[in-house]
Amino acid sequence: MTHEATLEKMNQMKLKGMHHAFKQTMETNFSHNFTTDEIIAHLVDAEWEDRHNRKLSRLLSSAGFRYQACFEQINFNHKRELDKNLLLRLAPCHWLTKAENVLITGATGVGKSFIACALGHQACLNEFKVSYFSSLKLFSKLKFAKADGTYDKELKKIQKQNLIILDDFGLHPIDEQSKLMLLEILEDRYGEKSTVIASQFPVNSWYDIIANPTIADAILDRLVHNSYQINLKGESLRKSRINDSG
Repeated sequence: MTHEATLEKMNQMKLKGMHHAFKQTMETNFSHNFTTDEIIAHLVDAEWEDRHNRKLSRLLSSAGFRYQACFEQINFNHKRELDKNLLLRLAPCHWLTKAENVLITGATGVGKSFIACALGHQACLNEFKVSYFSSLKLFSKLKFAKADGTYDKELKKIQKQNLIILDDFGLHPIDEQSKLMLLEILEDRYGEKSTVIASQFPVNSWYDIIANPTIADAILDRLVHNSYQINLKGESLRKSRINDSG
């Protein structure tokens, strides 16, 4: 069989990574320096890496992150009491396989959303499905879904995600319908999937924010006891950047 025929069959089988690696190998005479086993391993590795990269690209695109953030970009030097050891423990994403949650709190501008997105990016690197939501936009979307009959479909899409990130929780008043929607989402995910919530308000004030004792108890019970908490302090990072540039 000719090399061209082999390349054509690789194309037909959609072995894009292997196709590229085999073509490059033939063009550079790379194969002359290695055994058959080594060449096969090289082609398989190329195909695996290509598929992983394409899957990662799809996961990152569908996640809809607010920030293109990754762990390497997290600033541990800024005085905001960010526990580096905790972040490093979260990096391998074992908490996702255990269906644990992460609650991130702190004042405006201290980096809550960035860290939440970095956690989500790390999850995508480990091939978990992630969706990022602004809390207000999510509840608005679900209300429209209720109206047009697609609510159950939307809930199923959320449930399929290994991780959902709810940003700006409590920033806007939460009406009764939104509280029930949140409870339904968390009930579906409890013990099965993970949730990250970022909020300006400390966790011990969320009961008052929800302002319905029965629903608040149910929501917090599904969030808090199996969670890691990141409580950020200090001044806004945005303010620091402005001062540094002045």
